[in-house]
Amino acid sequence: MSTHQRSFTVDGDVEVPSPGADEVWTVGAVILDREGRAFAQKRSRDRRLFPGAWDIVGGHVEEGETLLEALAREVEEETGWRLTRVRRFLGTTTWTGDDGGGLRHEADYLVEVDGDLDHPELEWSKHSAYGWFGPDRLARLRENCGPGEFMVHDLMARAVRDHPGTSR
Repeated sequence: MSTHQRSFTVDGDVEVPSPGADEVWTVGAVILDREGRAFAQKRSRDRRLFPGAWDIVGGHVEEGETLLEALAREVEEETGWRLTRVRRFLGTTTWTGDDGGGLRHEADYLVEVDGDLDHPELEWSKHSAYGWFGPDRLARLRENCGPGEFMVHDLMARAVRDHPGTSR
């Protein structure tokens, strides 16, 4: 039996939406390194949803999980890093994938993590590459995206642009 004791801090002004009973929610984490570059991983070409596209860390909220519990779990599952701080709510996006999964609501957060940022433990069955993207490399995030599929690019561009430099 696990106790859902939070091992991360949440800044005081961070908004956490309340999912409706019949809604499907996902969460996303924009992770910045010490230089203010954002982490992204490239989805494998055999994925049903957004094959070959760059993506932020995240995934579906499971039954019984809060949005922030799902965020912490997804960060650890997809990178091996541990969520330490939720700095800012970046907004909610509503989207429909081409996988038949219907309408989804996604809550995205700017977060800090603990772990070896140079060596993420990717789920190689689901991702084929990873990278750190500063302002000079953001255009690569549009690879394999159709018109109107620039959600990840736009989200990361906003986080990188707004990054006030290193904290602490």
